[in-house]
Amino acid sequence: MAGEGNVATVERSIELINRGEVEAAVDVLFARDAVDHDPAPGQGPGRPGFLAFFQGLTTGFPDLRMRPRLVTANEDHVSVAFTVSGTHTGPFLDAPPTGRAFRVSGVEVFRFADGRVAERWGLTDDMGILVQLGLVDPPH
Repeated sequence: MAGEGNVATVERSIELINRGEVEAAVDVLFARDAVDHDPAPGQGPGRPGFLAFFQGLTTGFPDLRMRPRLVTANEDHVSVAFTVSGTHTGPFLDAPPTGRAFRVSGVEVFRFADGRVAERWGLTDDMGILVQLGLVDPPH
């Protein structure tokens, strides 16, 4: 089934990200012209944009870990609820390392075509990351 193969592709890419092999993870997961409907600020298009995003993340957080909590799929979509964590030991968002750790939740929805992600939608608790790193004050 296509859905099971797509889940395996997502799980494999998470394993690669957790090992710091982001280039391999991006190559496994994303089509060259994949569309990100929720890109990070300044993120470029397609596979190169995803690669730059993950390289920046793993530079700032070399111990970055993603842990899937719930994975659902049908023939051409995979959704993942996850926890992501890391320690800020490298530059991130023009901020010098704080040495602080973060742990937040997120959700990703991927549409697959020909075994790779063609479209991505997602949301991660970015404010939670910034607050836990001490880069912004908590909202009141």
